[in-house]
Amino acid sequence: MGKKKQPTYRVVATDARRARSGAFLEIVGTYQPRGLSGAQPETIISIDNDRAIAWLSQGAQPTDRVAKLLKASGALDAFEAAKAAR
Repeated sequence: MGKKKQPTYRVVATDARRARSGAFLEIVGTYQPRGLSGAQPETIISIDNDRAIAWLSQGAQPTDRVAKLLKASGALDAFEAAKAAR
């Protein structure tokens, strides 16, 4: 996704048995490493924390990069706090 020199990545929940570029189950958020054109040069992370926590509680295993994004959005910390409270 995105346009030339401004990539946008989707954070998705997918089945590990499917092809890497195959169908996914749900879009959990987006990640723009270069921000918006000119206005914001910072990274933009937009994650639906409730859906991310729901997928993690169902056993989803995030990749290393997605785990960093979930930590930055606060979803990973909220999941671990909820898991410890059980």
